[in-house]
Parts: sequence; C-alpha cells; structure tokens
Amino acid sequence: MLEQNVLPSEQNTEQHGQQAGADKDAPLKEDIRLLGRLLGDVLRDQEGEDVFAVVETIRQTAVRFRREADAGAAKELDGMLKILTREQTISVVRAFSYFSHLANIAEDQHHIRRRRAHLLAGSAPQQGSVSFALGKLKDAGVGEDTVAAFFQDALISPVLTAHPTEVQRKSILDAEHDIARLLAERDLPLTPKERAANLHLLRARVATLWQTRMLRYSRLTVADEIENALSYYRITFLRELPGLYDDIEADIAAQYGDAVPQAIAAPYVQMGSWIGGDRDGNPNVNADTMRHALTRQATTILDFYLDETHTLGAELSVSTLMVACTPALQLLADNSTDTSDHRSDEPYRRALIGIYARLASSARALGATNILRKEVGHAEPYASAAEFSADLQILVDSLKANHGEVLIKPRLATLKRAADIFGFHLASLDMRQTSDIHQRVLAELFAKAGVAADYPGLDEDAKVQLLLAELSQPRLLYSPYLDYSEETGSELAILRAAREIRQRYGARAIRNYIISHTETVSDLLEVLVLQQETGLLRRAPDGTASLDLMVIPLFETIPDLQRAAGIMERLMALPLVRQAIAAQGQLQEVMLGYSDSNKDGGFLTSNWELYKAELGLVEVFARAGVKLRLFHGRGGTVGRGGGPSYEAILAQPKGTVNGQIRLTEQGEIIASKFSNAEIGRRNLELLVAATLEASLMPPAADSAQRAQLAQYESVMAEISDRAYKAYRDLVYETPGFTDYFFSATPIAEIAELNLGSRPASRKSTRRIEDLRAIPWGFSWGQCRLLLPGWYGFGSAIGAWIADGEAEGQHEQRLAQLREMYQHWPFFATLLSNMDMVLAKTDLAIASRYSLLVQDAELRARIFRRITEEHASTLACLESITGATERLAGNPLLARSIQNRFAYLDPLNHLQVELIKRHRSVAHEPGKVDERVHRGIHLSINGVAAGLRNTG
Repeated sequence: MLEQNVLPSEQNTEQHGQQAGADKDAPLKEDIRLLGRLLGDVLRDQEGEDVFAVVETIRQTAVRFRREADAGAAKELDGMLKILTREQTISVVRAFSYFSHLANIAEDQHHIRRRRAHLLAGSAPQQGSVSFALGKLKDAGVGEDTVAAFFQDALISPVLTAHPTEVQRKSILDAEHDIARLLAERDLPLTPKERAANLHLLRARVATLWQTRMLRYSRLTVADEIENALSYYRITFLRELPGLYDDIEADIAAQYGDAVPQAIAAPYVQMGSWIGGDRDGNPNVNADTMRHALTRQATTILDFYLDETHTLGAELSVSTLMVACTPALQLLADNSTDTSDHRSDEPYRRALIGIYARLASSARALGATNILRKEVGHAEPYASAAEFSADLQILVDSLKANHGEVLIKPRLATLKRAADIFGFHLASLDMRQTSDIHQRVLAELFAKAGVAADYPGLDEDAKVQLLLAELSQPRLLYSPYLDYSEETGSELAILRAAREIRQRYGARAIRNYIISHTETVSDLLEVLVLQQETGLLRRAPDGTASLDLMVIPLFETIPDLQRAAGIMERLMALPLVRQAIAAQGQLQEVMLGYSDSNKDGGFLTSNWELYKAELGLVEVFARAGVKLRLFHGRGGTVGRGGGPSYEAILAQPKGTVNGQIRLTEQGEIIASKFSNAEIGRRNLELLVAATLEASLMPPAADSAQRAQLAQYESVMAEISDRAYKAYRDLVYETPGFTDYFFSATPIAEIAELNLGSRPASRKSTRRIEDLRAIPWGFSWGQCRLLLPGWYGFGSAIGAWIADGEAEGQHEQRLAQLREMYQHWPFFATLLSNMDMVLAKTDLAIASRYSLLVQDAELRARIFRRITEEHASTLACLESITGATERLAGNPLLARSIQNRFAYLDPLNHLQVELIKRHRSVAHEPGKVDERVHRGIHLSINGVAAGLRNTG
C-alpha cells in the first residue's frame, strides 16, 4: 500500500537500536512501513495491480486535498471515487481500513518498546507508575500505615460494558493479536533464517486478515458480547492483574519495607461487568442472560484454574525423600483422590491432583460442560473460592517452611492471587434498569394488591411515605395466584435470578443495582421494595434490614446532576437506608453519567456540572459520616468523558476518590487498552497509581490557595452558563438542526450496523433527545467534526472576555484563564482533552459530509455556524495555552494523529461517496445494493479504528 516505503526484511536488532538512538520514532516508522508493504503485497496478489494502483492514487490525492484544501483536488477526488466499480470500492475501503488496524498494532508495539527501553536504562520511575506515586507520597510525608490502610480498604474497578460502538469482530482481534506477537518478535535478536520465517508468518497473517470477513452479517446477541469480553480476560486480565499485584508489592516494599505489603490481604483491584446484566434500553437482557453470563464467567476462570493446577502438578515434583513437608500438606495429599504408588513420596503432586478433582467438580456444579482433562477419581466440589485459596495457601506455607520459597513465585503465587481476585465468579456483574420501568412494575403490584390504585399519580412525598410503609410490612405485594404483565413478571424474575446467582457463585458475583434516570428519592426506594419482594432485602427479628444489592443512583442529565446531592442527603437521612449503609461498611456508591450530560448540555457544561455534583456529594456524605464511592460512566470519546484516565482521576475534586473508584471501559477503548497484555497491564497500573495519588496526596492547606480555587470555580460557573446557552441554541433550538445531523453524519447507517445487542435509539423517533448518547458521539466522530467534544467553548470564552472588555478588564480576564490553565488540574485536563479532539477534527472533510444535506440553505446556515464556532474555539484555546499547534505538549500523540491522516482521510472521502450512492436509492424497493451498504459499514469500521477513541 505504501510502495515507496519498503522495510528490508534483513533489518537486524542492532540497526534497529542505532536508528532508535537517532530518532525515537524510527522503529515505529519502520514497523508501519513493513506492515504497509505486506498489506500492499497482499493487495496486489489478491486483487491485482489495477486495484493497488487505484488505492495509491486515491491516497496521494487525499494527501494533496489535505495539504492544499483546493477545489481542484476535491473535484479530482470526486471524479475518481464516482467511477469506482462496486467491487473496486469494497477493495479500496478494505485496504484503507486494514491499514488503520495495522498502524494501531505498530503504535501499540512502539509504546511497549519505549517503556521497556526506559526500564532497561534504569531511569527514574515514570509518572503514572505506582512506584512514582509511592515515591511522591513518601516525599510528602505519607506514612506506611496510611499506605497499608489504603490498599487494604481500596476498591479500584474497571467495568467492561457492551455498547453500540464495538465494531471489532473477535476473529479480527485474534488475527491482529498474532500480528502484534510476530511484530514484537522482530525486536529480539533473530538469526537470518528466524527473521525470514517471521516475515513469512507476518505475510501469512496479513493475508489471513484480508481474507477474513471484517463485518458481522447478523446483529450481536448478548451471548456474543459476553464471549467478546471474556476474550480480554484470557489475553490480559487473568495473568496481568495478578502480575500487577506482584509488581505493586515490590514497589511498596522498596519504599516502605517488606512488612507493609505483607499486611495487605484484600483484593483492591477487581473487575466488573455490565454485559448480561444491563437491561436499560436493551430488551434482550433478562434472567436467562444473567445466568448465562455467570456460567460463562465461571467456566472461563475455572478453565484457567484447572490449566494452571495441572501445569503446577507437573512442575512441583518435590519428593519427601529429599525435603520434608508440613503436616497440613501431608493431610491434603493423603485426602487426595490420587492413590498411585508412583507418587507416594510426592505430596505436592498428590495434593494438586486432589485440588484439580475438586475444581473439576466445582466447574461442573457451576455450569461448565466441557472439561478437557479428566480428573483422577471423584471429589466434592469446593463450597467457595475461599476454600480453594486456602488449599493453595497450604502449599505455599509448606514450601516456605521447607526451603521451597523459590518455587512459589513462578506459578503458585499467581494462581493463589488469581483465586483471591477472581473467585469463582471472575467479575462482579452489575444490574441496571431505568427508573420508569421500576415505577410501572410497582404501580401494577400496588394496584393488584389493593394498596394504591394510581401509584404514578402520587406526588413525591406521598410516594416516599407509601414506599417506606411498604418496607415496614412483613407481607409481600406479589401473589402467585394473580396474573401480571410480562414486564412485571420479567423484572421480578431477574431479581430472583440475582438471588440464585449470589447463592451459587458467591456474594461478589452480583452486588450492585444501578438505577438509570434517577430523579427522586422514590426512584431509589422503589428498588428496595422490589428487593424485598424477591428475598434480597430481609429483616432480622430486631427489625434490622439486610440488603444484598447496593442500590446505586445514576445521575445523567444536567438537571439530574444538579439534584444529586440533595437526593442523596434526603435518602441517607432515612433510618432504613442508614441501616443498609451501615451494613455496607458505611459506604455508598453514586454513579455519574458523562454521555447524556454532554448530549444534554455540551462538553464544557457537562464537565463543570459533574465537578459541582461531586463537590456537593462530598459535602453531603461528610455530614452523614458515609464514605462515598463514585462510579464514572465514561465513554471513549472526550465528549463522553473519555481521555486519559490517569489525568482524569488526578483532576477529580479533593475528597471524591478516597481509595474507591469504579469506571466503565466501553466500545473501542476496551480493545485499544486491553487487547495487548503489556499495554493492558500498564493501563491497569495507571488506574492504581492515579487512585493512590489522588486519595493520599496531602491537600494544599494554604488559605490563599483555597481562595484562589474558589475564584477559579466562580469563573468556571460564568463560562459554563455561556457555553450551555451556545450549545443548546445550536442543537435543540436551531430550526432544521435535527435534519442537518441526520443528513450530514452516517447516523442512519450506524443504526443499521450490527454493532451490539442494544438499539441505537431509545424510541423510534428522529428527536435528538431520544437518541442514545453513544451513537450521537460516534456519528460526529465519523464525519470528523467531533462536535460534542468542543462546541460552545469558543462562544463562552469569547463572551466572558468581551464582558470584561466593557469593564476594561480584557487582559485581566485572559490572564485569569491562563493562570487557571497553569494551576488548576480540572481546567488543564479539560483543555488538554479538547486539544486532542481538535487535533482529530477536520473541517475540510466535514464540509464534504455537509454536501449530503440536500437543502442548500440549511446546509450553508448550519455549517457556517459550526465553522465559526470552531474558529472561535481554536482562537480561544490558543490564547489561553499559548500553543499555536495542536498537541504541542504531546508531540508523540501529535505525530501519531498526523501519521493517520494518509489512510484515514481516504476512508472519509469513500464513505461520503458510498452514502450518496446508498441514499439515492434507499427508498426505492429492490434498488438498494448490499455491496454499497457493506462498503459504508466497512468504512465506519476503518474510521473508528483510525480515530481509536470513538466509542
């Protein structure tokens, strides 16, 4: 594909290193050239020289269009694309899409290479590492007891979610994983034959990629989404998370001594999942999908335990003829199902054979249907993962006591650690449903029980009184002798399934119930009543309530965020709720939604209202004596709360982290963060390091600094009001904007793409209010405007400075904003994320999408407003930061984005052409060409891969 950029196959490691010394990005460029050449070779071989020549010509013309942005290049590109046959179009789209994927692989490998070079050089710990954070804390006077208490009490939980922006098929991911492994091998010292063999395999894998279908022909089911998520456990989490714990222990010991990590027993990083339990807007999730999710999760982790136990049995050939063992280990061996005389002097092997047999029985009891290696004899299943962990501890203790400590680390310690982290459930499955459905279910239960004929018609105070009265009753509303609607039956069945799952897989399997669109206290109390109806809330004889599932509000829209603190204050004042919170360890979680607040109020206002909501919650929780855990519902795009997690956590208001944080990992971000084991481990470490630093770093005690922060917040409030008005005026109050959006973005085509099990819209309307925030942001990314990540900033800053100019304070106000950028992490992170979005924004390409709008007056009017706001935003950003180039502070990312344009731009041009063809016949029966349709979807995949954080 990049014929002129050929990497010699005999390039050796020494040359690689020398070039890297002169240019740190030289190895990256070489890898991209190599993969581009291999893709070009495959393209020639599979599709012919003519197609290859077309691809190169389009690429070169698109580069000229970007450089010159002249009408000539645009006209030439248009003419070229219009005469492509359908078959050529598909091949060209696939070529550029796969180059996006291959370039991502090369970039990931380069990140790993650079990090290893840093470690090999013995350099100081990098920012973002736990070692760096611990050193910083120690220098600030944070003692070992504080650090030990943090890790003992902390919960840091990435939560994988299935959302309709995951365009990757697992087959593609598997092929790319192989390519990444082979590319990494090329950094090793290889013989000429080995290097030639490596090149041959790389070419074969690229050919496999070309011959593999990129798209799904049928919509994903929830079961498919579950399997996709589980693949990341096998690739990354099962081994890298225990390994990260080992690294952190070593880092703590290096700073504070060996005694500190030994005092930490709790698993402070735990995985979470929404896949199979998130019912909000997804009619395909029910009690059966929840059971299936836990069965597959348990099977995955037990398969891992079985494989590791089997391998450990082969490794631990320790004989009592050579060294003694503890009585506890001997007893474990004697109770084993293994009675072979050949192993009578090998207690570790015999014990492990017994452990394997018990694990196999546990796997079958928990739903596994295919255990590859049959166990020796029959054993009773483990009652819990804690029993399994206790057996492994017996092996650890015996080895320690008998000169075998060196044998623990390679595998046994990792297996023991995994058992403590993952249990038999693998990840905690959250349940989520919208408050509207809870109200409908309770309305029916109340009506049929004769308690309240019109529950929805009651005011809020009456609802709260009724719900509290019901929670004090010993009897249930539900009667097995009455008929209920399908919705009510399904909701109650789901909660009953949650109770069964907890009994079967352990309490950590399901422990959270999230309520979307929480707007009132009654929205939360309703779920307590439903838990009481299904045995998840029980009362002891003394009246004390025992609650199985923590009820978690999700505040999503701007008004919801503004009400959040008040709702939680009223809720936590209720005696029943105080009892439940006490049973939860004086801890309560609150979830904040980034996506809907952004779609509702724009990028700047969304971030500011989230910040204010957090401050309000900190104050309310402090008064109540309750520990706050925030769950951040972040997406991939900056418009949905995306951006670097490390900086985002450090920018949180003081008091909002406290060793407790959960955050969603969604869409393409899951693949970009966790499809490579080393990068996955680094991303997990970033979460721990940021949480550690944000929780324990002593706050500034200077009263002048506190006053300064108050002044910053006052300025931000004024700017936010202006940004909100500018955003709402465009999106919700401009006549014709909805028509413009549906025409000038591929939203309609995205809705047709088999991306996930969840529909793209909550209702079958064209109202932006009803559109899900995720496809809203995804569509703006495809047309390269990324409007949700910046719109309104320029108007707000410009108006605020102009107001000051009228008072003779123009320079003072500009100086104030520059000071905020320099000294306030929240504002600096806001501008840094916007800077990244603007680096990916391209008005020239967006103008080509605007031509899809048939109404010329509407097109000109809306696009002119967008371009004016874009220019204003750039000018304001540059005047505050002083940087005239995008990403001046992050040249590596700047080069990465710049390098993508050569293959990303052609995909956008092709997508516009294909959408034109498709829409021209979309309403004519029998005229729709499935190949054109497929080409659009392929281009969506390629653009998403090229932009990376689009979901």
